[in-house]
Amino acid sequence: MTLAAVDIGGTFTDIIILEDDGSLRFYKGLTTPKEPEIGVRKGLKDLGVKKLSKLFHATTIATNALLGQLNLELPRTALVVTKGFRDVIEIGRQNRPELYNLYFTKPKPLVSRDSRYEVDERTTPDGKVMKEPNLRDLDLLVKKNYDSVAISFLHSYRNPENEKKVKEYLSKFFKYVIASHEVSPEQREYERTSTTLINAMLMPIVSRYVEGLRSLAEEVYIMSSSGGLITLEETVKRPVQIIESGPSAGLIGAKVFAEKLGYKDVISFDMGGTTAKAGAIVNGEVEITSEYEVGGRTHHGRIIKGSGYPVRFPFVDLAEVSAGGGTIIWADEGGALRVGPISAGADPGPVCYGRGGVYPTLTDAMAIEGKIGDLLSGEMRLDVKSAETSLSKLGDPMDVAEEAIKLASVEMARAIRLVTVERGLDPENFTLFAFGGAGPQFALELADEMGIREVIIPPYPGLFSALSLLTADLRFEGRKAFPNNVDKAFEELESNIHDVDYFVRYIDARYSGQGWELTVRVEKGQDYRKAFEEKYLSTYGYTLPYPIEVVLVRVFGVKRLVDLKLTEQTSGEVKVSKRKVYLGDWTEVEVYKRETLPKGFKAKGPAIIEEYSSTTVVKDGWEFEVSKLGSIILRRV
Repeated sequence: MTLAAVDIGGTFTDIIILEDDGSLRFYKGLTTPKEPEIGVRKGLKDLGVKKLSKLFHATTIATNALLGQLNLELPRTALVVTKGFRDVIEIGRQNRPELYNLYFTKPKPLVSRDSRYEVDERTTPDGKVMKEPNLRDLDLLVKKNYDSVAISFLHSYRNPENEKKVKEYLSKFFKYVIASHEVSPEQREYERTSTTLINAMLMPIVSRYVEGLRSLAEEVYIMSSSGGLITLEETVKRPVQIIESGPSAGLIGAKVFAEKLGYKDVISFDMGGTTAKAGAIVNGEVEITSEYEVGGRTHHGRIIKGSGYPVRFPFVDLAEVSAGGGTIIWADEGGALRVGPISAGADPGPVCYGRGGVYPTLTDAMAIEGKIGDLLSGEMRLDVKSAETSLSKLGDPMDVAEEAIKLASVEMARAIRLVTVERGLDPENFTLFAFGGAGPQFALELADEMGIREVIIPPYPGLFSALSLLTADLRFEGRKAFPNNVDKAFEELESNIHDVDYFVRYIDARYSGQGWELTVRVEKGQDYRKAFEEKYLSTYGYTLPYPIEVVLVRVFGVKRLVDLKLTEQTSGEVKVSKRKVYLGDWTEVEVYKRETLPKGFKAKGPAIIEEYSSTTVVKDGWEFEVSKLGSIILRRV
């Protein structure tokens, strides 16, 4: 039984093979952006794998489709709504995302007005059907050539009968039909309609993509945005839940590894070739949010609300900035040095890759300073001379490299502040868990910027998102809006989810009269009111003497798929060499081969630790120790 975990990033495609005996084999190759499955098939071929029993996959297919990065047009989609609500998707919310931007324009509606169809039907806010749908209103729609159809009726989260009737009828004419009660059975018709429409648009694209995966393995599971694996059938039906598939894997892996190492408060820092992502794990729990916008703009890691298309679905709470190893260094009109947001990606990539890149990147800066040598254990040679030449166009190459690294660290620190300081958390009380191909290179720069005293570099950091897939659980999700009895609603939802190991419960609740809710985890047997008030107090610093209103109950059924066990090296000959590295001036430092470092090995910086998937830069004033599971713990001296 051969298992594979595959993570397709913006720059590299990572594959980990888990054999029957528990051993691991690895592949890291450049991503093929236009046809990502080509890179996967090449990796499996290079590893000598013909057929897999299970394939765990993190993908950016949904995000790329909505951002127009796959050289394809979005499917022709029709929207069916309650009579009088044809323009709800265009009116949206009357907020102004950029108050002082006189030229701000709202995002273009995902479907034009002539592709929106009204049905004479009505359900009351308490769920009573006042008028059944008139199917004759759909005569014009069924004659059109649409790829998919989205249905979103008023108050269907209370009673979905009218949506069910229309879906049953339209399913005779169209292959892909989805109703809002199947995707987002929640209040707020604009967000619910937007979520359903995005789901409908993704269904044909994701369906074609996952069909190509079926030939690779007997069972295929996709990472969801909520931090769990889902089946292919679930992926095709509700592809909206894989929009943040790739980034969520690493955060879940960080939670699992931190727990095994005995850490509860951890900042997950994932820096790859294109972006850097940060997430907070507080008291051993990953924060979950239901508020997300896809296709919108970000400002220093913060989504500008109203600039994109809202999606109401559980997402792990992450902040992302455009700072990766492939982020381009440039000078503005005033001659000031800038870093990002554009990335060189995988094609052509950084100049030092020797694949035709002409714009200097952060990877080129690290290369000319000697902080990284040849990649992939020597399989990928770096052209340091060309990197230096490209940086020299912006000034003295060493000065440019140093300033660019500092600018990138400041930018990435903003992402960490978004998930800590802006949530009332002090980053100095957290341990930084750094991974991704570039994460260990910048980890201590970031730690110094944030005042963090301890950093963890997990095993195989450059492949960690793929490794994290092997630690993730299979998850089944159920929701119910405005329950009459919260405890009974939990039990009802759990009775509909079978063959799982345990359940995780959440509520979306607020004080009566408030307009927005908090997502709160509730343990079985715990009073949901107490759980809400504890979360409210920790979030806002006070509670209110008002009744608590539960807007939504949510249940995840969780099932373990893999028991990943990593071997630890306890003895052996430590391989160490020396290399000159630029640390303000050129200094000869020891360069360790991580694969040869046994558990308990200690040393002080400055030093370099090289391995197949990444390089860790240990600054002066820091020391490191090889800990459990082959993790490296760095501490400020």
